[in-house]
Amino acid sequence: MIVLRGGRVVDPGTGLDQVADVLVDHGRIVGVGSDLPVPDGAELVDVSGMVVGPGFVDLHSHVHSIAGQRLQAMDGVTTALDLEAGLMPIELAYERAAQEGRPLNYGFSASWGDARAQVLLGRQPDATLESGLAVLGDRGWQRDSSPTELAAWLGLLERDLARGALGIGVLMGYAPRTDPAEFRAVAGLAARAGAPTFTHVRELVEADPTTPVDGSAEIAIAAAETGAAMHHCHVNSTSRRHVDRVLALLERTRSDGARVTVEAYPYGAGSTGIGAFFLDPERLHVWGLRPDSIVIVETGERVSDVVRLRDLRRTDPGAECIVEFLDESDADDQALLHRALAFPDAIVASDAMPVLWPGGTRESLEWPLPAGGRTHPRTAGTFARSLRRMVRETEAWTWLEAFRRCSYLPARVLDDIAPAARAKGHLGVGADADLVVLDPARVTDAATYLDSTRPSVGVRQLLVGGEFVVRGGALQAEALPGRPLRGEPR
Repeated sequence: MIVLRGGRVVDPGTGLDQVADVLVDHGRIVGVGSDLPVPDGAELVDVSGMVVGPGFVDLHSHVHSIAGQRLQAMDGVTTALDLEAGLMPIELAYERAAQEGRPLNYGFSASWGDARAQVLLGRQPDATLESGLAVLGDRGWQRDSSPTELAAWLGLLERDLARGALGIGVLMGYAPRTDPAEFRAVAGLAARAGAPTFTHVRELVEADPTTPVDGSAEIAIAAAETGAAMHHCHVNSTSRRHVDRVLALLERTRSDGARVTVEAYPYGAGSTGIGAFFLDPERLHVWGLRPDSIVIVETGERVSDVVRLRDLRRTDPGAECIVEFLDESDADDQALLHRALAFPDAIVASDAMPVLWPGGTRESLEWPLPAGGRTHPRTAGTFARSLRRMVRETEAWTWLEAFRRCSYLPARVLDDIAPAARAKGHLGVGADADLVVLDPARVTDAATYLDSTRPSVGVRQLLVGGEFVVRGGALQAEALPGRPLRGEPR
């Protein structure tokens, strides 16, 4: 039994924001109130002067390692879910995570990309991000499906939903010329199963006037036509300098009753595989990019020219890279990122990427992490950076609003597909004891593009299922309390 005593307790589930105690027992919250009696044998933790709230629920994390999840723990995350890309087969993804152990709770969507690659290319997925990235440069999986092929890969998605997937992850931006009817078929399947979709949208009309349909409009249309719950991933990076138009579209869609949610992260650079459709040398200009806008994560190489870009895409299409799509030093571009985060009900989600060491190593059980590791800084700093900018610096959010966007709203996206999610993102009695204790004056990101694995500062305590993963600001390397969050489709 643990008592967190005397902190500023913020519960977005009830609107509570006051100095109080939080009592934890057997992985659950059993009491919240002022001067709670300390039961015999309970551990008393003084958190006076700190902010106490539900741990952050990250809907968009491609981190499938202990090393990467430790960085996210230091950023305040208690549940890290890969829902934009997903993994297939779903049972193997859950089995592997359980066998290896995880510091944070975990879960996965059914992978649209893997399902298509299995049917259209004959590639058997192995429930790793690497296998999905490896097909990025193969145009075979990006083509339209025949009726028989469509039925086959929809069947694979339906199978994985039945086996515990948390929805359907749709990397439409990586096969953006496919028939929109196929996307509507996915939305129809999701609606029938009571499952959300999580979509990296295809290109916007501003970038490609010949696109079969504007990427963001496609979500709005499908949600309205099918009734599916549809989540728009990283609106900041797919919309870039057209984010105001996209946000206005999504607001109209929601006002009309469609079930559309949206997420954003506070960085001007994205991360993907070098073989992605939109990094084709012939297409860079549509977003104002150049080859030297791209940096290879593992080596730190900045791509010098078109010849080198073509060579990298041919030899290693799955190589992770950072793509600089906005200038973070430019006030106007910074304002675009701010407006994406400030958009009503926008959810904070990291799009965290694996940590890579020279030679392709993706895991380390050492802490602190060994030197030489590289990732996107959003892996280590998305939530702390969002809190610093939106709460402390601009005062665009109160602490209550911050926890609503980082904890409560993301958990609610999953309520229908995963009843266990209803115990997350709030501090009600009986809720999961997934808790974060923050120093409100110090919380900030520390990772940079050049030093991307520096942990965030200011997370003083982090409990997952009532077990300390961070204690007194120090990561507990032996702690692997993460548990699966699984879907239960109707």
